[in-house]
Amino acid sequence: MPKMNVSTLAKLLVCFLIPLGVLMMPIDAIPIDDLTLIQHRLLAIFLLAALLWVLEPVPVFATSILIIALELIMISDKGLHLFRNPPPGHDLGELINYTDIFSAFSSPIIILFMGGFALAIAASKYELDNNLARVLLKPFGNQPKFIMLGLMLITAVFSMFMSNTATTVMMLALLGPIVASAPKGDLGIKALVLCIPIAANTGGIATPIGTPPNAIALQYLTGENTVDFLSWMMMGLPFVLVQLTIAWFLLQKLFPSSEPEMKLKLDGTFKKSWRAM
Repeated sequence: MPKMNVSTLAKLLVCFLIPLGVLMMPIDAIPIDDLTLIQHRLLAIFLLAALLWVLEPVPVFATSILIIALELIMISDKGLHLFRNPPPGHDLGELINYTDIFSAFSSPIIILFMGGFALAIAASKYELDNNLARVLLKPFGNQPKFIMLGLMLITAVFSMFMSNTATTVMMLALLGPIVASAPKGDLGIKALVLCIPIAANTGGIATPIGTPPNAIALQYLTGENTVDFLSWMMMGLPFVLVQLTIAWFLLQKLFPSSEPEMKLKLDGTFKKSWRAM
């Protein structure tokens, strides 16, 4: 058996055996007061999900689907008969309506994320993001501090609508030639590299789809506390600009560049097919 298969099998065994052990454990042995059977099962499902996401023996989307399936079977009012009838002397707890579990598939937050992901995938496929970054960087000149400012602003804007990770990878690719040709010991390179992940994380605050925690928070802001997309940006954008300004000054002070000028390779062409347009 190949090494990779052995490793994956070992991870799967760990991911399933530990939650199964918790599920089979007597409730009295778990140090949580007044634990119901439903809560006990949820604890096992949560542990299974956490292990699968951390060790990743299967794709993350498969774990998400598995969680919903297990909840339908083990803690819903339409689950298996075995799980809907508690043994004598045990408190079952409140079963969850199966429609509430299925509604997770059509949550407005899920649709919001799907739209953002679709936009990011399309931009990446037709190299719109990469070429747009090159075009937008040209006006910032060749001085290291202004190159850093341009990188931070463009990264922040992209991360408002794309994955922070994807934005960071894309923008760092532009720095490859500079990092390779930089003189040894130039602290300015550290500033240029660090400014991109800092700007990506900061820019994600500006919109509800910029980073998953924003959308999750938005889901709970309902009724009188509802915040729409534009209102979120009006609150988040000034905060982002302040943070970027502070980070820009700090990076210049902590990692000053020894080179008066740097040159980025900014050649690139936009795809002009009808699909790209």
